[in-house]
Amino acid sequence: MNELVAYKSLVVAVILLLLFLAERVVPAVPAPAGIASATRLSKNLGLWVCNLFASVLIVLPVTLFATSHSHYWWSAWVPSWSWLLFDLLLLDLWIYWWHRASHRLGFLWRFHRVHHLDQWLDVTSAVRFHFGEVILSALFRAAVIFCFALPISSVIVFETLVLISTAFHHSNVRLPKRMERMLSFLVITPSIHWVHHHVVQQDTDSNYGTIFSFWDRLFGSRSKTPRTPEMSIGLDRQQDRGFWQLLAIPFQADDLRREQGDLP
Repeated sequence: MNELVAYKSLVVAVILLLLFLAERVVPAVPAPAGIASATRLSKNLGLWVCNLFASVLIVLPVTLFATSHSHYWWSAWVPSWSWLLFDLLLLDLWIYWWHRASHRLGFLWRFHRVHHLDQWLDVTSAVRFHFGEVILSALFRAAVIFCFALPISSVIVFETLVLISTAFHHSNVRLPKRMERMLSFLVITPSIHWVHHHVVQQDTDSNYGTIFSFWDRLFGSRSKTPRTPEMSIGLDRQQDRGFWQLLAIPFQADDLRREQGDLP
């Protein structure tokens, strides 16, 4: 397990670095003036550091508890060659519905909104999440892991793929149109996920997939809006906040009242 975690960290770090460099050499869309400032980058990376601490202190222990206190009861009838694929599909289906719930349930949205307040997308957006969302996600995922008795190896492979996929579809890397179109039939690409960050709420409430793109087609949540260079990113009539303000957003009563229409 220690080796798996080490390899996961190394692979993810290398992919993040390569995408960070690539999107600056061959960007799909030129960044607006000042949007890719050091302030924004440091804010996104600061949230990532908070999540790293949350992962070590809470996410990993909870995941280990869930995997070590359950019995892999279907191993007798699931072919050995297919168990990993089955686990990955199950976990990706779970994260699709978790993401969708994060947009539909007010309590979860208060945490997830921190991610959507980013007014530009690049690979650093992939690590811009409130630590509360990371913890809540881990707790609910642990229930899935426990109920379906998923092994730790499957969970680590899934986490690796999620981090790589999230970095990829948030990135501003220019891809050949034919390549991206072909990839989009199976996996989430930048052209799909950028629409999810469009300021138009109808688009924001669509394209919930993380790894595989067919869940959105299957459950009718795929947006028909094409990605365009002038597409505005963020939330309508809402500005990004400072680092400490972002951490406080889910716990502020005024923000909840504003969402409910009690404040202008």
